[in-house]
Amino acid sequence: MNATALAQSEFDNCLPPPVSESPLELAKSEWLYNATEQLVRYGRDVKFQRRMCSPQGVRAEEFALAVDEYANKRLADCEVHTSALGWLLITTAYGKGDYEAVIELLGRSEHPFGKLGEIAESLLAPLADDALIAQAEDDEL
Repeated sequence: MNATALAQSEFDNCLPPPVSESPLELAKSEWLYNATEQLVRYGRDVKFQRRMCSPQGVRAEEFALAVDEYANKRLADCEVHTSALGWLLITTAYGKGDYEAVIELLGRSEHPFGKLGEIAESLLAPLADDALIAQAEDDEL
């Protein structure tokens, strides 16, 4: 085997195995993304109901409280090293929200919706299976 072929073989062996998500995993990911967007971007409740069961979901108010608790914990744990909360309140009072203050208060994230998306998903993920069942039940009607 020549050096190029050997290097290519070594590279190929280092790659992670291909990811194959089942249709259920894809549906769950799509539901989580859409529900997260509904909470984070639009501030709307996420609600669904399975047959013969009580309604389930996450209210926008519950999400706001979770964000509040998360930011307060970061402040209490001295993880915020600037006057981000003060600047956020000042700039928001005059209609110019400070995105950098939000990042400082919540922390950085690779999530498409930032740290707010992570918090929303932590509330929504336990409900995803039931939400998919409720969707399937609705589709049967």
